[in-house]
Amino acid sequence: MNGMQQQGQPGTPMSVQQPQHDVVSGEQYRYALTNFRIAHEKVEQQRQQLEEQEKVVAQLKGRIALLEGSSGSIVKGHNGNSIDDFSIKNAASQLDKLINRWASDIVREPPTPASFICAAILNDLVAGLEEEEVAATPMQLQCYLRHALSESISEGIINCLIVTNSMEANVQLTRIHEHLFARNPTVACVWRRQTFSAAVESCTPDMSLSILYEQLPSLMKVLTGKLPTAGGISIIDSAYAFSRMLHGAAASSAATADAFYRAFVPELGSALYPRQIELVKRCLKSERGEIDRVGATIFPGLVKISRGPTAPNGEVGENTHTVVRRAQVICECAMGGVPRTSAQSPDLSAAPGPEQTQPGNNTLGMY
Repeated sequence: MNGMQQQGQPGTPMSVQQPQHDVVSGEQYRYALTNFRIAHEKVEQQRQQLEEQEKVVAQLKGRIALLEGSSGSIVKGHNGNSIDDFSIKNAASQLDKLINRWASDIVREPPTPASFICAAILNDLVAGLEEEEVAATPMQLQCYLRHALSESISEGIINCLIVTNSMEANVQLTRIHEHLFARNPTVACVWRRQTFSAAVESCTPDMSLSILYEQLPSLMKVLTGKLPTAGGISIIDSAYAFSRMLHGAAASSAATADAFYRAFVPELGSALYPRQIELVKRCLKSERGEIDRVGATIFPGLVKISRGPTAPNGEVGENTHTVVRRAQVICECAMGGVPRTSAQSPDLSAAPGPEQTQPGNNTLGMY
């Protein structure tokens, strides 16, 4: 008992615990401190070098963007996103709605009898046709109005590089681009984007009228030279913004860097090619296996043109055409036939092409 009490008593040698301290000499402390300071200075130098490298890389990226025409001044897609096929389809749908609304407004309140408007459209679209009055239903008139404006936008705005407010200069710039693309698509791509980085923001009214009078002289006379608008929005300005987005925005990937876009409008009475057109109403003749034709194109299609890779022997690859958005078309049977005219227009019932419409193409029900 006494031994146990002595073992548990405080103050005995067995219960005393001495604190442990790590003690270094002053020389070792100063040596470690010096090495830490040297390491810190080296880390700081490396950080400064990385910052300088980042500045140089940013400057190089800015120069590359300037040369490619993809700097901040260039037009991008909606909400500032890069351009891809999906955003192009969305932008085309918005323009499609404006054209449809404009045609509906004219049909609802025509400035002149509908027969004169229809005759003017057909005079502009059909070569050799000179009619003063053509009977047409409201739906036929609306379709012809959309076809006429779609063709004007296609040929006068999208397929012609509108960079300035001078038609002569724009025609020359379009020829320069075609020449460059035939020789070197990459150079043409850089030139086009750089050119559109300094393009006009919008077409002037005189420029818009010049385009419309060149494409649709008879219709513009009937409409007394009034620019097409829908809900207070100029359709020509919207079409120009769409064209500028197509030609001026940087591609979303390197695979499409050397491509550009062109619009196409199937002619009245031409064959129905499923790969190029999308019917907005059912084609009963096609479902029965009978021959049918284009009644009207209510919105142009878009095709992406790119140059194939160069062959090992140095030969330049051929152009590749990819349909990004098929043309929106209504067939003759869905329109209820074509208006009868006394003049002989081109034969609209000739033999069909190698492809015919398929029921699966009838996806939109706009009427």
